[in-house]
Amino acid sequence: MRIMGIDPGLAIVGFGFVDKNGSRLLPIQYGCIQTEAETDQGVRLKEIYESTLGLIDTYKPDAVAIEKLFFNKNVTTALSVGQARGVIFLAAVQRGLPVAEYTPLQVKQAVVGYGKAEKRQVQEMVRMFLNLVAVPKPDDVADALAVAICHAHTSTFTDKMNEVHKP
Repeated sequence: MRIMGIDPGLAIVGFGFVDKNGSRLLPIQYGCIQTEAETDQGVRLKEIYESTLGLIDTYKPDAVAIEKLFFNKNVTTALSVGQARGVIFLAAVQRGLPVAEYTPLQVKQAVVGYGKAEKRQVQEMVRMFLNLVAVPKPDDVADALAVAICHAHTSTFTDKMNEVHKP
């Protein structure tokens, strides 16, 4: 199964593609989509949408996992991140992909085993799980890979539960 993990944002969208082979996780590609602050917001959202479609078409994931928006004290930031999530979600659905959403707490729990883990702990576990030489930068990329790892672990658990409950 190939999973596309997404850490949404308007300025930077982190993405990571991870293949799940049994219990093994293999990084395929990761990076970020960046938009310029001086550019009109509608144009930035279009860039994110088109870039997401391009990544989906190139790397052909089986599922998309995206970080849920958590409460943010800065309403303007929360709204723009929500809009970015929307165009990413739309791109995935238009390509017929299932989309899973995970809170930051769920991602930390799945990757580190502790829902209140610090960012650097999550990043180091991402590096270790994927056997990377260094933690991916910027942070948004490591976060996207963490979301993909979370989905890989969650789907494994769900698959096992479904096997147990088969008639």
